[in-house]
Amino acid sequence: MENKKRVFSGVQPTGQMHIGNYVGALSLWVENQKKYDNIFCIVDLHALTIPESIKPEYLRKKVKEVAALYLACGIDPEESTIFVQSDVPEHSELTWLLNCVTPVGWLERMTQFKSKSKKLESVGTGLFDYPVLMASDILLYNTDLVPVGEDQKQHIEITRDIAQRFNHLYGDVLKVPEELIRKSGARIMGFDDPEAKMSKSTGESKKRHAIGLLDSPDVIRETIMSATTDSNRETRFDYASPGIKNMLTLYQALTNQTQAEIENHFSDGKYGKLKKELAEVVIETLKPIQQKYKQIINEETYLNNVLKEGEEKAGGIAAETMDKVKTSMGLK
Repeated sequence: MENKKRVFSGVQPTGQMHIGNYVGALSLWVENQKKYDNIFCIVDLHALTIPESIKPEYLRKKVKEVAALYLACGIDPEESTIFVQSDVPEHSELTWLLNCVTPVGWLERMTQFKSKSKKLESVGTGLFDYPVLMASDILLYNTDLVPVGEDQKQHIEITRDIAQRFNHLYGDVLKVPEELIRKSGARIMGFDDPEAKMSKSTGESKKRHAIGLLDSPDVIRETIMSATTDSNRETRFDYASPGIKNMLTLYQALTNQTQAEIENHFSDGKYGKLKKELAEVVIETLKPIQQKYKQIINEETYLNNVLKEGEEKAGGIAAETMDKVKTSMGLK
């Protein structure tokens, strides 16, 4: 029997997990769960890049929250490996070794570093260097495919570049991965600003920006009903304003209807109708997830066991990769 391709992905345990994360990542993971050999990580080391904002108790709580949401959204620990990044020390170890082969110029070109560093008085090395840590996350597990949104493609490109440079220097050791992008709904925008991608951090600090996966029906309705629109009454995907197109895109992602079906259904151009129906679709989508989350988050032993088993499985693979890397570089 042909071996399944391996998928690796992860979510930072910061901010508020939102409907954009579900549409662009989590639902895709669940859909393809039996198709691939999946490794899903809670990337807590990535949450340390802005040291002034670290709150230890908050971080510990968020790690458990993200793990429980993975399970509540349908990730099956029998089918997929779920673990916490910092529990597998090879992530940090490989990062140092890959730092030594990664040109500074590659990191200086990263758009996320440019945008985030502009907002800070002092920029830590971790913020500059986190694409190498991300590359290590992926390359440790001989990953074939990385499910990402359109805005994350640059991170896969630098991961590929780092792997190819390492292999050129030390032999064919690291597998070069490819991206896996969902065609519809991979990029859900903010309801308050449809020109900006929906953000976990903004969603946690600003009302009506995002729909959190744990938001109540009333909050969901309020957020969608207050979403930015226009006065054009245009509900065709190709001609709609950014705010309307964002809602149409989300509606399509959650209902799996075609664009033609959706355009016909909302052909009267009534934005209120679109908002009300979208709110109900979102509420019904999240209801079973929220119910399952409440069960899981209160079963601490079960959650800890899932993460411990995931750590052991991931750690075994990571150790094999590190052995090959260190041997190829002369460290063993």
